[in-house]
Amino acid sequence: MLLRAAFMRASAQSFILSLVLAGAVAASPAAGQEPASPPASPAPPPGAAPAETRIGLIYRVQPQPSSYDAEAPPEDEGLAGARMAIADNNTTGRFTKQAYALDEAALTEGGPSAAEAARALVAKGTRYLVLALPGDAVLAVADAVKDTGAVVFNAAAPDDRLRGADCRKNVFHVVPSRAMQTDALAQYLTLMRWRKIFLIVGPNEADKLYAEALRNSARKFGLKITAEKPWTFGPLAKARGDTPTRAEAMVFTRGLDYDMAVVADEAGDWGDYVPYRTVDPRPVAGTQGLVATTWSPVLETWGAAQAQNRFRRLAGRLMRPLDYQVWASVRAVGDAVTAKKGSDPAVLAPYLTDPAFSLPAYKGVSLTFRPWDHQLRQPLIVVQPKMLVSVAPEQGFLHQRTPLDTLGIDLPETTCKFP
Repeated sequence: MLLRAAFMRASAQSFILSLVLAGAVAASPAAGQEPASPPASPAPPPGAAPAETRIGLIYRVQPQPSSYDAEAPPEDEGLAGARMAIADNNTTGRFTKQAYALDEAALTEGGPSAAEAARALVAKGTRYLVLALPGDAVLAVADAVKDTGAVVFNAAAPDDRLRGADCRKNVFHVVPSRAMQTDALAQYLTLMRWRKIFLIVGPNEADKLYAEALRNSARKFGLKITAEKPWTFGPLAKARGDTPTRAEAMVFTRGLDYDMAVVADEAGDWGDYVPYRTVDPRPVAGTQGLVATTWSPVLETWGAAQAQNRFRRLAGRLMRPLDYQVWASVRAVGDAVTAKKGSDPAVLAPYLTDPAFSLPAYKGVSLTFRPWDHQLRQPLIVVQPKMLVSVAPEQGFLHQRTPLDTLGIDLPETTCKFP
């Protein structure tokens, strides 16, 4: 009886196994044929469609450069950074059921103003605006949309007043202020013990604002401005061909005691003319020469090389600081949407200054917004055209909250008063 029961169980198992093998053979494709496609998954219900967040970029169209100007801004400066950030946001969004779209508003001579372009974007449902515009336009846009709940990101205007007396609660600053730029440079000079500065100031209003920020940084870090002169020789950096003015420029620096010449030339008219034309061999820094900035093609650490390569494939050129600042603005929206699982500006705007928010941005540390003036805390790289020289904050400059707050206007000094 036991032998018979065992035989029957074995026969049944063999029968089942033969059926399974037969089914597998029948389902297998013949040699040389593609495997059968898997059955289509059911369509997602309407409620599962990705939620779309629209982000607007308002920028000015760049004028056509002179044929000999190798350093002219590219036509898509800033715009290419926004496009890469939208692609990055959508990469994450595929996993978080979020989608992102970019609305581009290019301002031209005689066309709509920045405020009009902003109102038009908001009317279409765009609630996040990134501005690659000067300071006055940033204020005009902020005031134009202040009652709509829209959030504005300043990606280009370094004016300290936008973080001070003229601050707006609906504006977040991704571009570093002039105070942050000059503080970063002053920290490096302090570290190197190059304490004596010859300050050369250009004729434009922006040059005067940079010079004022440099004076404040010198006082803050114990540097001494041993000489200060205005530049009166015209836009020599943009001239092609030498002139007798060269001798005058050399006399301009004679008889001065300084370790570093700091130039204030935000338009790039003459600052690049100064290096190697001083009477005494002295390095040049400021807006030209050794500069403090957010981004440079020479930055390759902290994963920046990957971002550089992705940007080059996308835009066919090197990433510039404005591209990076616009990219960081758009990515800040994406990271906040991912964290809060929604795109309501009433929820996201307060979250941007919450200690829980942080933006990974190829700087070695996560970046955060200061609650008192909405400035993005970030390290600044100190670079010359072909080499990374240093990173600010420098080692040894300490702060009770974060060393990043040693750059720019700290809470006890701010004149920003949000309502």
